[in-house]
Amino acid sequence: MSITVFIRYQLDPFKRAQFEEYSKRWLTIIPKCGGDLIGYFMPHEGTNNIAFALISFESLAAYEAYRTRLRQDAEGMANFHSAEENRFILAEERTFLRKVVL
Repeated sequence: MSITVFIRYQLDPFKRAQFEEYSKRWLTIIPKCGGDLIGYFMPHEGTNNIAFALISFESLAAYEAYRTRLRQDAEGMANFHSAEENRFILAEERTFLRKVVL
């Protein structure tokens, strides 16, 4: 069974540009580490401090292996540190979803 990780970010609305640059860096890092990146989604109209990401995996075990590779990846760790230093992400929530099929 495949899973999709739905990540909800609460952003500092005055630092959206920094979050967008952070997101763009993940576009190459995530696939390199084994995630099937569906995409990052920025606020456009309405709420200005919520963003989303969707990443799929073959299984929960594949997700765990991805997380291990991500923590060993120099670019990935640099991106995590950038977020911590610049504090543009105020909160992050992860939900694990499965697709409904017949």
